Amino acid sequence: MTDPPSEALLRDLTPAVLGILVRRGADFATAEDAVQEALLSAVQTWPADPPRDPKGWLVTVAWRKFLDDVRADTARRGREQRLLAQPSPGPTEVDDDTLELYLRCAHPALTAASAVALTLRAVGGLTTRQIAAAYLVPEATMAQRISRAKRTVSDVRFDQLGDLRTVLTTLYLVFNEGYSGDVDLVAEAIRLTRQLASISDEPEVAGLLALMLLHHARRDARTDSTGRLVPLAQQDRSRWRTDLITEGVGLLQGALDRDRIGPYQAQAAIAALHADARTAEETDRVQIVEWYDELLALTDSPIVRLNRAVAVGEADGASAGLAALGQIDASIPRYAAVAAYLHEKGGNLTTAARLYVDAARLATNLAERDHLTRQAARLNHALGTN
Repeated sequence: MTDPPSEALLRDLTPAVLGILVRRGADFATAEDAVQEALLSAVQTWPADPPRDPKGWLVTVAWRKFLDDVRADTARRGREQRLLAQPSPGPTEVDDDTLELYLRCAHPALTAASAVALTLRAVGGLTTRQIAAAYLVPEATMAQRISRAKRTVSDVRFDQLGDLRTVLTTLYLVFNEGYSGDVDLVAEAIRLTRQLASISDEPEVAGLLALMLLHHARRDARTDSTGRLVPLAQQDRSRWRTDLITEGVGLLQGALDRDRIGPYQAQAAIAALHADARTAEETDRVQIVEWYDELLALTDSPIVRLNRAVAVGEADGASAGLAALGQIDASIPRYAAVAAYLHEKGGNLTTAARLYVDAARLATNLAERDHLTRQAARLNHALGTN
Protein backbone atom coordinates (compact mmCIF):
# COMPACT_ATOMS: atom_id res chain seq x y z
CA MET A 1 0.00 0.00 0.00
CA THR A 2 1.44 3.39 -1.01
CA ASP A 3 0.40 6.92 -0.18
CA PRO A 4 -2.38 8.55 -2.24
CA PRO A 5 -1.18 10.53 -5.28
CA SER A 6 -0.21 14.05 -4.31
CA GLU A 7 -2.51 16.92 -5.15
CA ALA A 8 0.39 18.66 -6.88
CA LEU A 9 1.03 15.68 -9.19
CA LEU A 10 -2.62 15.42 -10.20
CA ARG A 11 -2.83 19.18 -10.74
CA ASP A 12 0.29 19.11 -12.92
CA LEU A 13 -1.05 16.25 -15.05
CA THR A 14 -4.58 17.63 -15.51
CA PRO A 15 -3.90 20.10 -18.37
CA ALA A 16 -1.93 17.54 -20.38
CA VAL A 17 -4.61 14.87 -19.98
CA LEU A 18 -7.40 17.30 -20.82
CA GLY A 19 -5.45 18.56 -23.84
CA ILE A 20 -5.00 15.04 -25.19
CA LEU A 21 -8.73 14.29 -24.93
CA VAL A 22 -9.65 17.54 -26.68
CA ARG A 23 -7.10 16.89 -29.42
CA ARG A 24 -8.59 13.43 -29.97
CA GLY A 25 -11.96 15.01 -30.64
CA ALA A 26 -13.65 15.24 -27.25
CA ASP A 27 -15.81 18.27 -26.55
CA PHE A 28 -14.34 20.36 -23.76
CA ALA A 29 -17.15 20.17 -21.22
CA THR A 30 -17.53 16.38 -21.37
CA ALA A 31 -13.76 15.91 -21.46
CA GLU A 32 -13.35 18.03 -18.33
CA ASP A 33 -15.94 15.90 -16.51
CA ALA A 34 -14.18 12.72 -17.64
CA VAL A 35 -10.81 13.98 -16.43
CA GLN A 36 -12.26 14.89 -13.04
CA GLU A 37 -13.70 11.38 -12.73
CA ALA A 38 -10.33 9.89 -13.69
CA LEU A 39 -8.63 11.97 -11.00
CA LEU A 40 -11.11 10.67 -8.43
CA SER A 41 -10.42 7.11 -9.56
CA ALA A 42 -6.69 7.73 -9.21
CA VAL A 43 -7.10 8.84 -5.60
CA GLN A 44 -9.08 5.69 -4.87
CA THR A 45 -7.00 3.09 -6.73
CA TRP A 46 -3.38 4.27 -6.94
CA PRO A 47 -2.49 3.60 -3.27
CA ALA A 48 -3.15 -0.12 -3.81
CA ASP A 49 -2.05 -0.33 -7.45
CA PRO A 50 0.23 2.58 -8.48
CA PRO A 51 0.67 2.90 -12.27
CA ARG A 52 4.06 2.93 -13.97
CA ASP A 53 2.88 5.79 -16.22
CA PRO A 54 0.54 8.09 -14.24
CA LYS A 55 -0.33 10.33 -17.20
CA GLY A 56 -0.96 7.38 -19.49
CA TRP A 57 -3.20 5.82 -16.85
CA LEU A 58 -5.22 9.03 -16.49
CA VAL A 59 -5.55 9.42 -20.27
CA THR A 60 -6.80 5.84 -20.66
CA VAL A 61 -9.32 6.08 -17.82
CA ALA A 62 -10.54 9.55 -18.83
CA TRP A 63 -10.91 8.51 -22.48
CA ARG A 64 -12.94 5.45 -21.50
CA LYS A 65 -15.17 7.57 -19.29
CA PHE A 66 -15.61 10.05 -22.11
CA LEU A 67 -16.62 7.28 -24.52
CA ASP A 68 -19.03 5.93 -21.93
CA ASP A 69 -20.63 9.37 -21.71
CA VAL A 70 -20.89 9.56 -25.49
CA ARG A 71 -22.47 6.12 -25.73
CA ALA A 72 -25.00 7.07 -23.05
CA ASP A 73 -26.10 10.15 -24.99
CA THR A 74 -28.37 8.94 -27.77
CA ALA A 75 -28.49 12.41 -29.30
CA ARG A 76 -24.80 12.09 -30.14
CA ARG A 77 -24.83 8.75 -31.97
CA GLY A 78 -23.18 10.23 -35.03
CA ARG A 79 -20.27 11.57 -33.08
CA GLU A 80 -20.02 8.27 -31.18
CA GLN A 81 -19.43 6.40 -34.42
CA ARG A 82 -16.70 8.85 -35.48
CA LEU A 83 -14.96 8.60 -32.14
CA LEU A 84 -15.17 4.80 -31.88
CA ALA A 85 -13.80 4.48 -35.39
CA GLN A 86 -10.52 6.08 -34.30
CA PRO A 87 -7.58 3.70 -33.80
CA SER A 88 -6.73 2.56 -30.30
CA PRO A 89 -4.56 5.03 -28.43
CA GLY A 90 -0.85 4.42 -28.79
CA PRO A 91 1.85 5.76 -26.50
CA THR A 92 0.77 8.73 -24.45
CA GLU A 93 1.30 12.03 -26.26
CA VAL A 94 4.05 14.14 -24.73
CA ASP A 95 3.14 17.54 -26.21
CA ASP A 96 2.52 20.35 -23.74
CA ASP A 97 -1.04 21.41 -24.54
CA THR A 98 -1.52 23.73 -21.57
CA LEU A 99 -0.98 27.05 -23.33
CA GLU A 100 -3.08 25.98 -26.31
CA LEU A 101 -5.88 25.04 -23.92
CA TYR A 102 -5.68 28.50 -22.35
CA LEU A 103 -5.92 30.06 -25.80
CA ARG A 104 -8.80 27.88 -26.93
CA CYS A 105 -10.80 28.04 -23.71
CA ALA A 106 -11.13 31.82 -24.13
CA HIS A 107 -13.78 30.88 -26.70
CA PRO A 108 -15.95 33.47 -28.49
CA ALA A 109 -19.05 31.61 -27.28
CA LEU A 110 -18.23 32.60 -23.70
CA THR A 111 -18.14 35.92 -21.94
CA ALA A 112 -14.70 36.91 -20.72
CA ALA A 113 -15.65 36.28 -17.07
CA SER A 114 -17.05 32.82 -17.84
CA ALA A 115 -14.07 31.85 -20.01
CA VAL A 116 -11.63 32.80 -17.27
CA ALA A 117 -13.58 30.95 -14.60
CA LEU A 118 -13.94 27.79 -16.69
CA THR A 119 -10.27 27.77 -17.67
CA LEU A 120 -9.07 28.30 -14.12
CA ARG A 121 -11.20 25.35 -13.01
CA ALA A 122 -10.41 22.95 -15.85
CA VAL A 123 -6.86 23.89 -16.84
CA GLY A 124 -5.44 25.91 -13.96
CA GLY A 125 -6.42 23.36 -11.35
CA LEU A 126 -8.00 25.92 -9.00
CA THR A 127 -11.01 25.08 -6.86
CA THR A 128 -14.31 26.89 -7.17
CA ARG A 129 -13.61 28.54 -3.80
CA GLN A 130 -10.26 29.90 -4.97
CA ILE A 131 -11.75 31.26 -8.19
CA ALA A 132 -14.62 32.88 -6.27
CA ALA A 133 -12.13 34.59 -3.97
CA ALA A 134 -10.20 35.92 -6.98
CA TYR A 135 -13.40 37.37 -8.40
CA LEU A 136 -14.66 38.68 -5.05
CA VAL A 137 -17.96 36.79 -5.37
CA PRO A 138 -19.62 34.07 -3.23
CA GLU A 139 -18.59 30.49 -3.96
CA ALA A 140 -22.16 29.53 -4.92
CA THR A 141 -22.27 32.33 -7.49
CA MET A 142 -19.03 31.15 -9.05
CA ALA A 143 -20.22 27.52 -9.10
CA GLN A 144 -23.27 28.62 -11.09
CA ARG A 145 -21.10 30.65 -13.47
CA ILE A 146 -18.84 27.69 -14.18
CA SER A 147 -21.81 25.37 -14.70
CA ARG A 148 -23.38 27.83 -17.17
CA ALA A 149 -20.06 28.12 -19.02
CA LYS A 150 -19.79 24.35 -19.35
CA ARG A 151 -23.34 24.16 -20.67
CA THR A 152 -22.60 26.93 -23.18
CA VAL A 153 -19.66 25.07 -24.68
CA SER A 154 -21.05 21.54 -24.32
CA ASP A 155 -21.60 21.25 -28.08
CA VAL A 156 -18.86 23.65 -29.20
CA ARG A 157 -15.71 22.41 -30.89
CA PHE A 158 -12.68 24.29 -29.59
CA ASP A 159 -11.24 25.02 -33.01
CA GLN A 160 -10.87 28.79 -32.60
CA LEU A 161 -8.34 30.72 -30.56
CA GLY A 162 -10.00 32.99 -28.03
CA ASP A 163 -9.48 36.57 -26.96
CA LEU A 164 -5.91 37.39 -25.87
CA ARG A 165 -7.07 39.70 -23.08
CA THR A 166 -9.06 36.86 -21.54
CA VAL A 167 -6.02 34.58 -21.66
CA LEU A 168 -3.92 37.26 -19.95
CA THR A 169 -6.55 37.68 -17.24
CA THR A 170 -6.54 33.94 -16.63
CA LEU A 171 -2.75 33.76 -16.37
CA TYR A 172 -2.74 36.77 -14.04
CA LEU A 173 -5.29 35.17 -11.71
CA VAL A 174 -3.38 31.87 -11.70
CA PHE A 175 -0.20 33.77 -10.78
CA ASN A 176 -1.96 35.69 -8.01
CA GLU A 177 -3.42 32.51 -6.54
CA GLY A 178 0.01 30.93 -6.54
CA TYR A 179 1.62 34.05 -5.10
CA SER A 180 -0.78 34.00 -2.18
CA GLY A 181 0.81 30.73 -1.10
CA ASP A 182 -2.43 28.73 -1.05
CA VAL A 183 -1.54 26.89 -4.26
CA ASP A 184 1.94 27.12 -5.72
CA LEU A 185 1.14 27.97 -9.34
CA VAL A 186 3.60 30.84 -9.76
CA ALA A 187 6.19 28.94 -11.78
CA GLU A 188 3.52 27.53 -14.09
CA ALA A 189 1.98 30.95 -14.70
CA ILE A 190 5.39 32.44 -15.50
CA ARG A 191 6.28 29.51 -17.78
CA LEU A 192 3.07 29.85 -19.78
CA THR A 193 3.36 33.63 -20.01
CA ARG A 194 6.91 33.22 -21.32
CA GLN A 195 5.53 30.88 -23.98
CA LEU A 196 2.87 33.39 -24.90
CA ALA A 197 5.42 36.22 -25.07
CA SER A 198 7.53 34.15 -27.47
CA ILE A 199 4.68 34.00 -30.00
CA SER A 200 3.06 37.42 -29.45
CA ASP A 201 4.36 40.96 -29.97
CA GLU A 202 1.49 42.47 -27.94
CA PRO A 203 2.99 44.89 -25.36
CA GLU A 204 0.55 43.77 -22.68
CA VAL A 205 1.91 40.22 -22.85
CA ALA A 206 5.39 41.57 -22.09
CA GLY A 207 3.87 43.82 -19.45
CA LEU A 208 2.23 40.87 -17.69
CA LEU A 209 5.44 38.83 -17.78
CA ALA A 210 7.37 41.81 -16.38
CA LEU A 211 4.80 42.21 -13.59
CA MET A 212 5.06 38.54 -12.66
CA LEU A 213 8.86 38.59 -12.60
CA LEU A 214 9.05 41.78 -10.52
CA HIS A 215 6.65 40.39 -7.92
CA HIS A 216 8.27 36.97 -7.92
CA ALA A 217 11.67 38.59 -7.36
CA ARG A 218 10.51 39.62 -3.87
CA ARG A 219 8.93 36.32 -2.92
CA ASP A 220 11.74 35.00 -0.69
CA ALA A 221 11.67 38.21 1.38
CA ARG A 222 7.92 38.21 1.92
CA THR A 223 8.14 35.88 4.92
CA ASP A 224 10.66 35.52 7.75
CA SER A 225 12.28 32.33 9.05
CA THR A 226 9.12 31.46 11.00
CA GLY A 227 6.83 31.91 8.00
CA ARG A 228 5.37 35.23 9.14
CA LEU A 229 4.53 37.89 6.55
CA VAL A 230 6.99 40.75 6.20
CA PRO A 231 5.53 44.03 4.83
CA LEU A 232 7.24 45.47 1.76
CA ALA A 233 8.81 48.39 3.63
CA GLN A 234 10.43 46.01 6.13
CA GLN A 235 11.71 43.38 3.71
CA ASP A 236 15.39 42.50 3.47
CA ARG A 237 16.10 43.78 -0.03
CA SER A 238 19.29 41.77 -0.28
CA ARG A 239 17.00 38.74 -0.62
CA TRP A 240 15.30 40.17 -3.71
CA ARG A 241 16.35 38.42 -6.91
CA THR A 242 18.17 41.01 -9.00
CA ASP A 243 18.18 38.75 -12.08
CA LEU A 244 14.39 38.71 -12.19
CA ILE A 245 14.21 42.46 -11.49
CA THR A 246 16.64 43.19 -14.34
CA GLU A 247 14.71 40.98 -16.73
CA GLY A 248 11.37 42.43 -15.66
CA VAL A 249 12.50 46.04 -16.03
CA GLY A 250 13.94 45.27 -19.47
CA LEU A 251 10.70 43.68 -20.64
CA LEU A 252 8.70 46.60 -19.26
CA GLN A 253 10.86 49.20 -20.97
CA GLY A 254 10.52 47.39 -24.27
CA ALA A 255 6.73 47.26 -23.87
CA LEU A 256 6.43 50.94 -22.90
CA ASP A 257 8.52 51.92 -25.93
CA ARG A 258 5.71 50.55 -28.10
CA ASP A 259 3.49 53.39 -26.79
CA ARG A 260 0.40 51.18 -26.37
CA ILE A 261 0.09 51.21 -22.62
CA GLY A 262 -2.25 48.81 -20.85
CA PRO A 263 -3.08 47.90 -17.25
CA TYR A 264 -0.42 45.21 -16.91
CA GLN A 265 2.29 47.60 -18.06
CA ALA A 266 1.05 50.20 -15.55
CA GLN A 267 1.10 47.66 -12.71
CA ALA A 268 4.56 46.52 -13.75
CA ALA A 269 5.76 50.14 -13.71
CA ILE A 270 4.57 50.47 -10.10
CA ALA A 271 6.34 47.22 -9.16
CA ALA A 272 9.50 48.43 -10.93
CA LEU A 273 9.55 51.66 -8.92
CA HIS A 274 9.43 49.63 -5.70
CA ALA A 275 12.16 47.30 -6.97
CA ASP A 276 14.38 50.19 -8.09
CA ALA A 277 14.58 51.78 -4.63
CA ARG A 278 17.54 50.77 -2.47
CA THR A 279 15.46 51.45 0.66
CA ALA A 280 11.77 51.98 1.36
CA GLU A 281 12.47 55.66 2.09
CA GLU A 282 14.00 56.18 -1.35
CA THR A 283 10.91 54.91 -3.19
CA ASP A 284 9.50 57.44 -5.65
CA ARG A 285 6.04 57.66 -4.05
CA VAL A 286 4.87 60.58 -6.20
CA GLN A 287 5.55 58.71 -9.42
CA ILE A 288 3.81 55.64 -8.03
CA VAL A 289 0.66 57.72 -7.44
CA GLU A 290 0.91 59.00 -11.01
CA TRP A 291 1.04 55.44 -12.30
CA TYR A 292 -1.98 54.54 -10.17
CA ASP A 293 -3.83 57.46 -11.76
CA GLU A 294 -2.86 56.05 -15.15
CA LEU A 295 -4.05 52.62 -14.09
CA LEU A 296 -7.38 53.99 -12.91
CA ALA A 297 -7.89 55.60 -16.29
CA LEU A 298 -7.39 52.18 -17.87
CA THR A 299 -9.41 50.11 -15.41
CA ASP A 300 -11.57 51.66 -12.68
CA SER A 301 -11.17 48.78 -10.24
CA PRO A 302 -11.98 49.09 -6.51
CA ILE A 303 -8.80 47.15 -5.71
CA VAL A 304 -6.76 49.67 -7.72
CA ARG A 305 -8.45 52.51 -5.83
CA LEU A 306 -7.64 50.79 -2.53
CA ASN A 307 -3.97 50.40 -3.43
CA ARG A 308 -3.88 53.99 -4.70
CA ALA A 309 -5.14 55.19 -1.31
CA VAL A 310 -2.10 53.55 0.31
CA ALA A 311 0.20 55.17 -2.25
CA VAL A 312 -1.40 58.59 -1.66
CA GLY A 313 -0.94 58.13 2.08
CA GLU A 314 2.74 57.40 1.54
CA ALA A 315 3.26 60.32 -0.85
CA ASP A 316 1.06 63.02 0.66
CA GLY A 317 0.42 61.94 4.24
CA ALA A 318 -2.12 59.89 6.17
CA SER A 319 -4.91 62.47 5.91
CA ALA A 320 -4.72 62.50 2.12
CA GLY A 321 -4.69 58.71 2.07
CA LEU A 322 -7.75 58.51 4.32
CA ALA A 323 -9.54 61.04 2.13
CA ALA A 324 -8.87 58.84 -0.90
CA LEU A 325 -9.98 55.78 1.07
CA GLY A 326 -13.23 57.51 1.99
CA GLN A 327 -14.29 57.45 -1.67
CA ILE A 328 -14.14 53.63 -1.77
CA ASP A 329 -16.79 51.06 -0.81
CA ALA A 330 -15.88 49.86 2.68
CA SER A 331 -17.08 46.32 1.93
CA ILE A 332 -14.25 45.42 -0.46
CA PRO A 333 -11.57 43.01 0.82
CA ARG A 334 -8.65 44.50 2.79
CA TYR A 335 -10.41 47.86 3.26
CA ALA A 336 -10.14 47.56 7.05
CA ALA A 337 -6.44 46.63 6.82
CA VAL A 338 -5.67 49.72 4.70
CA ALA A 339 -7.74 51.93 7.00
CA ALA A 340 -5.85 50.56 10.02
CA TYR A 341 -2.49 51.25 8.39
CA LEU A 342 -3.41 54.81 7.44
CA HIS A 343 -4.87 55.60 10.88
CA GLU A 344 -1.70 54.27 12.51
CA LYS A 345 0.39 56.36 10.13
CA GLY A 346 -1.66 59.39 11.18
CA GLY A 347 -1.11 58.69 14.88
CA ASN A 348 -4.63 57.46 15.73
CA LEU A 349 -3.49 54.25 17.41
CA THR A 350 -6.77 53.42 19.17
CA THR A 351 -8.76 53.40 15.94
CA ALA A 352 -5.94 51.60 14.14
CA ALA A 353 -5.83 48.81 16.74
CA ARG A 354 -9.59 48.28 16.47
CA LEU A 355 -9.42 48.20 12.66
CA TYR A 356 -6.54 45.71 12.70
CA VAL A 357 -8.74 43.39 14.77
CA ASP A 358 -11.58 43.82 12.25
CA ALA A 359 -9.18 43.20 9.36
CA ALA A 360 -7.82 40.03 10.97
CA ARG A 361 -11.33 38.68 11.37
CA LEU A 362 -11.98 39.25 7.65
CA ALA A 363 -8.63 37.91 6.40
CA THR A 364 -8.87 35.07 3.87
CA ASN A 365 -5.66 33.21 4.76
CA LEU A 366 -3.89 32.31 7.98
CA ALA A 367 -0.64 34.17 7.27
CA GLU A 368 -2.44 37.45 6.70
CA ARG A 369 -4.70 36.88 9.71
CA ASP A 370 -1.65 36.23 11.90
CA HIS A 371 0.09 39.37 10.64
CA LEU A 372 -2.93 41.61 11.28
CA THR A 373 -3.53 40.09 14.71
CA ARG A 374 0.07 40.82 15.66
CA GLN A 375 -0.31 44.40 14.44
CA ALA A 376 -3.35 44.86 16.68
CA ALA A 377 -1.51 43.30 19.65
CA ARG A 378 1.48 45.56 19.09
CA LEU A 379 -0.66 48.72 19.17
CA ASN A 380 -2.72 47.54 22.13
CA HIS A 381 0.51 46.89 24.02
CA ALA A 382 1.72 50.40 23.16
CA LEU A 383 -1.59 51.79 24.39
CA GLY A 384 -1.37 49.78 27.62
CA THR A 385 -4.55 47.82 26.92
CA ASN A 386 -5.26 44.06 26.90
